[in-house]
Amino acid sequence: PSPSSFQGNGASKAALQREIEELKRKDLALDQEIAQLLSEGYSLEELEKHISLLHEYNEIKDAGQMLLGKLAVIRGVTTKQLYPEYDLELSD
Repeated sequence: PSPSSFQGNGASKAALQREIEELKRKDLALDQEIAQLLSEGYSLEELEKHISLLHEYNEIKDAGQMLLGKLAVIRGVTTKQLYPEYDLELSD
């Protein structure tokens, strides 16, 4: 929704203000976590590389889950039933 759609509704403005404050708290917490990691000897480049690798891992995992789901539908079984066949752990 556009900001103008909230102009006439005080409750919506209050909800937006609470959401803004919560996002500010999260931003501060993340800044503190980054500062702690930097103080432990991590570099920003290293952290950015790890984040990039995590995103890539998650995309690959999502694709694998999608393929397992389609295979399960074709075979008429649950995805969980396919895990042992492909030496996967349920936590994978």
